[in-house]
Amino acid sequence: MGLLPLGQQTEYVSHYDVDLLFPIPRVDKWSEMGIESEKLPFYGEDIWNAYEVSWLDQKGKPIVVVAEFRFPCNSPNIIESKSFKLYLNSFNQTSFENQDTVVALLTDDLTKAAGAEVTVMIRDLDATQSLVVIKPDYCIDDLDVEINAYHPDSSLLKLVESDDANDGVVEESLVSHLLKSNCPVTSQPDWGSVQIGYKGKAIDHESLLKYVISFREHTDFHEQCVERMFIDIMSHCQPESLLVSARYVRRGGLDINPYRASYDVTLNNDRLTRQ
Repeated sequence: MGLLPLGQQTEYVSHYDVDLLFPIPRVDKWSEMGIESEKLPFYGEDIWNAYEVSWLDQKGKPIVVVAEFRFPCNSPNIIESKSFKLYLNSFNQTSFENQDTVVALLTDDLTKAAGAEVTVMIRDLDATQSLVVIKPDYCIDDLDVEINAYHPDSSLLKLVESDDANDGVVEESLVSHLLKSNCPVTSQPDWGSVQIGYKGKAIDHESLLKYVISFREHTDFHEQCVERMFIDIMSHCQPESLLVSARYVRRGGLDINPYRASYDVTLNNDRLTRQ
C-alpha cells in the first residue's frame, strides 16, 4: 500500500487516501519467537484510541471525535502507527454524508489492511470524557531492586520457593508503570504500563519487575513486546492462566493497547492516568 513514510519528510495529505496505510506482517516476529501462525498460543486484541479524528459535514463544517479501533491479535498484519495517523489526517478536508459513512469506510479500509475484521467505534468528546480512568491493581514499582539488564532477559523471571501444601498456587494481578521500549522505525521511546494477571505458582515480584524493566532498550512494536512477555512468562513460570495487558502513552494522537491471554476474553477500554 505504498512506500513506508517513516524517516522521510512527509507530505501532509488532507483529503482521503487509503493508500497511506502501511500494513506490516506479524508472521516474521511470530517466527522469531517460535510462534506458529496457524496455532497461536494466545487470544487478544490490539485496542487503538485515536484522539485526532476529524472530517467535514455536507456544509463544510468540521466534525471532531475520538475513535476506538480493535484489531484481532490473529490478523495477518499490524498497521504502522505513523501511516495510520497520516491516513486519519486525510479525512480532515474530506466531506462525508454522516458519521455512519465514516465508520463504514474506516472499517472497510482497516479490515482490508489488517487482513481480518476490525471493529470501529466513534465517540463524541462528552462520551470520551466519561471513560473510566482506572486505578491499577497492586503496583510493584516501589520494590527495591538493582537493575543491570536493559534488553529482554527471560532468565530474570523466578518463582517463589514455597513449602505450601497447595504448592504455592496464587491468583494475582500485578502492575508496573516502568515499561519502556523503542519504536523499530523511528527509534523514539514508547512509554507504557503493563498488567500481568495470572493463576499458578507465585512469581517473585522483584524478578518480574526486573524483567519488565529489561525491555527499556528493546526495539519492537507495542504488540510484539506484549507477545514476547506472554511467551516468556508462560515458558518460564508455566501459570495455569495468564493475561498480559499493556496501556501505552499516546504518540501522534494515537495510543496502542495490546493484550494477550491464555483464555478467550474481551477487555474494556479503560484508560490510565497517563492516557
